[in-house]
Amino acid sequence: MQLALGTAALGRPQYINIRQESCDNSNLNTFREQSFGVLEEAYNLGIRYFDTAPGYGLAEELVLEWLNTKNDNTIEIGTKWGYTYTANFDANATVHEVKEHSFKKLNEQWFFSKQLLPYLKVYQIHSATLETGVLENTAVLEELMFLKKEHHLKIGLTTTGANQVEVIKKALAILVDGKPVFDLFQVTYNFLDQSLLKVLEELNRLKKSIVIKEALANGRVFRNENYTHYNKMYTALESIAAKHNVGVDAICLKYCVQTIPKSTILSGVSSIKQLHQNLKMNSFTLSSTDIETLNSFKISADAYWSERKQLQWN
Repeated sequence: MQLALGTAALGRPQYINIRQESCDNSNLNTFREQSFGVLEEAYNLGIRYFDTAPGYGLAEELVLEWLNTKNDNTIEIGTKWGYTYTANFDANATVHEVKEHSFKKLNEQWFFSKQLLPYLKVYQIHSATLETGVLENTAVLEELMFLKKEHHLKIGLTTTGANQVEVIKKALAILVDGKPVFDLFQVTYNFLDQSLLKVLEELNRLKKSIVIKEALANGRVFRNENYTHYNKMYTALESIAAKHNVGVDAICLKYCVQTIPKSTILSGVSSIKQLHQNLKMNSFTLSSTDIETLNSFKISADAYWSERKQLQWN
């Protein structure tokens, strides 16, 4: 199955998103039970790749707890290092996470993440950027290469920002002992930000794995009176969704599946209901006209990320 489950919204009561409906995540025990239930339902529905990170609040801990109830070597876990969750589940926190791409942080977070072995298959730099210098940190790169060999991991990175293509190109050229460090790239992609296409041919040629995040553009694909500049897009999306008898979410996920066919697509759901809605993506195929219509809503990477920076934690 191309659909995988991301756990950012399962591990943190607040997330950068535009919510369609309000929800009360104030009871942490209830929130935890609901999140555990989503993991279990995803597994029962055939999902086998799960993406997590220490920066996602209790997500890594939750995934580890859930794995202890399983004995299935088809399960694959991807996790990351580089962000520390700092909000302490406080809805009014002003700082929710802190990025640090140091060798010390890598070792500190690996100490917990290694408990996900042997299910752990992918280890990534969380939100690699040119500014942090992580792609030039010899100690970090050599340690990642060691972990790759020692534990048979795919080493990857996730990208964020208008220059994600530049980051990918830089990472593709990085060698340690004459061998490429990076095997997998977790990239923002949807019909608004199509910048991945600039480097897709190269990624495919080098047989790199691609994981797509933010397929729903952090909720911006759903009709919202605060985003009237997207009214034409909303109308088109709703029309295509009605034609295929699914929700807008399934249309956006299917767009990614059909335009990046060898990729894994992350679902960022926070409930079982949303998960079932997402999985309706398997019930239809978008026509070439549908794809052309969605392609027409492309905006520049600069515009996409400028708008994303304005989104609130909620």
